[in-house]
Amino acid sequence: MVGMMTSILGGEGEVRLLLGDEAVARGAIEAGVDVAASYPGTPATEIVGALSEVARGLGIYVEWSSNEKVALEVAAAASMAGLRALAAMKHVGLNVAADTLMSLGYSGAKGGLVVVSADDPSCHSSQNEQDNRLYSMLSYIPAYEPSDPQEAKDLTRDLFDVSEECRTPVLLRMTTRLAHTRGRVKLGPVPRRSRRGSLEREWRWTLLPVNARRLKVEALRRLERLSELHEAFKYNRLKLDGDEDVGVVASGVSYLHALEAAERLDISDKVAFLKLTSVYPAPRGLVEKLAEAVRVVLVVEEVEPFLELQVRAIAGRDVEVHGKDLLPRRGELNPDVVAEALAKLTGAELERPPSALRREVEAVSSSAPPRPPTMCPGCPHRASYYSLKVALREEGLEGRVFVSGDIGCYTLGYFPPYELIHSTLCMGSSVGLACGLSRFTNDPVVAVVGDSTFFHAALSAVANAVHNGAAFLLVVLDNGTTAMTGFQPHPGSEHTATGEAGRGIAVEDVLRGLGVRRVAVVDPYNVRRAVSALREAIRAVRAGELAAVVMRRACVIYELRRRGAARLSRASFQVDSEACTMCMACVREFACPAIQLRGGRVVIDEGLCTGCGVCVQVCPAGAIRPVVRSREAQS
Repeated sequence: MVGMMTSILGGEGEVRLLLGDEAVARGAIEAGVDVAASYPGTPATEIVGALSEVARGLGIYVEWSSNEKVALEVAAAASMAGLRALAAMKHVGLNVAADTLMSLGYSGAKGGLVVVSADDPSCHSSQNEQDNRLYSMLSYIPAYEPSDPQEAKDLTRDLFDVSEECRTPVLLRMTTRLAHTRGRVKLGPVPRRSRRGSLEREWRWTLLPVNARRLKVEALRRLERLSELHEAFKYNRLKLDGDEDVGVVASGVSYLHALEAAERLDISDKVAFLKLTSVYPAPRGLVEKLAEAVRVVLVVEEVEPFLELQVRAIAGRDVEVHGKDLLPRRGELNPDVVAEALAKLTGAELERPPSALRREVEAVSSSAPPRPPTMCPGCPHRASYYSLKVALREEGLEGRVFVSGDIGCYTLGYFPPYELIHSTLCMGSSVGLACGLSRFTNDPVVAVVGDSTFFHAALSAVANAVHNGAAFLLVVLDNGTTAMTGFQPHPGSEHTATGEAGRGIAVEDVLRGLGVRRVAVVDPYNVRRAVSALREAIRAVRAGELAAVVMRRACVIYELRRRGAARLSRASFQVDSEACTMCMACVREFACPAIQLRGGRVVIDEGLCTGCGVCVQVCPAGAIRPVVRSREAQS
């Protein structure tokens, strides 16, 4: 297990510099959490990542589940048994868990159940920027949004009490800016207890229609109770002197942007502020009090007009309400954007940077060297894509094959020089799309999926392909870990979230068990063997078969960290300048970052080279050769 987290342990009163995600984890510990489950996904990964590093010492059960739906069900099971549980996931992961979430909104909770959705405004690492506060309205579950790491810790701790008091799951919305911001967090006490759950039969856990109709009524009653509780919720704050003309309603990080914007405009004493941490259901009384005291209200929130709609419904026509008419409905907000909106409503003068300063900033930005995303030196996915491209070329299919990709490091195959990925919708979609595409095209279709995503979301699509006789090439890139989010284990790994031995499931065994008859396993570092296996599979697809090739080689960065760089390889490689013909195949076609053009010569940066040796097989002139280090250098 590769540990990179800041320790979230510490005594009461100590101050730690924690990520927002780590603060959530600490808050769960202070609440006496018993169970935590997640599937890794940025920006939520560090929550359960931090818990996994201290779980055994605290007696907490922690797991990286095969997907978010399973994670939420593991947590829900603990809640049903009266234990406190947390399920954490990135925003799109809640789509996967939505079926379970909707039912939990009806059945409610017994032990405290906190569901964390880490949203990603501006799509920093995601395929969309959906606003998961909307799920709370759909599922009749209350939603909360903290503004800083300290509040994230304290709020998480208290939400377990809210969950148990109101017998409901609660949704905690984080965003990338808060999840990955470090801040000073004062630690609270950690309860000393070890509990075992007791499961009693309750009719509400069985959502037959006859029960669901009764549970809907109870869910609506819970929301009424929560609306009353939110009026005095200590994390909601109303700053109202009575002589303000403009009021601001804000939540989360947007509240801090609004405060800073008012300070920049020098109107802090002229603006009333309603900070809402309980974003659903919004406290009617607090909103009405603000609306009755001011002429105009600006609702500041990221992405959707979720609070704005509630404020409009509560305030009616008695006050002028602005929100997404003045603020963007996409991307992250910032103090500049909010200040511009406030200036329009208040008439305050908005000071802009001098034009000379703007030009200077633009000049520095334009002169910065581009840093396109790229696979790491020694990445087995690079070798896999190179072999796939060669195989397609040798089969006369270059430029004619549609390759449906998936979510992972290998999505970088979209960029030059490979440009092999033609679609990436969501987890597991590569195989489902290939099922359909293979019916509508004359040329073979290729689906590329990673091992973690394979277990997460591709199994049912493979079963669908087998059952319906779809013919396409399935390439599974098996690097033995969930690399993109920090090397978390998955069902194919040999260890669990807490570093204990786990039973790894071989991808090829699953494929054969699902009925795929033609399955090959190759090492992508062996280019000749990989190309041969891929060509055989392509011919099988052309003959109407479903064929799978598992490209297995451990993530090189994970191996470097796990085993140590000195033990990973005894050789690096260098270019023989006399033998090099400057054909540039290694630079333009293979594109390993360790291979560089310097002073009109191709060289290999030994500081970056991992010794994979694939470039030796790529060079048509045989000009790349091993350089054996001395034993002193190796150590």
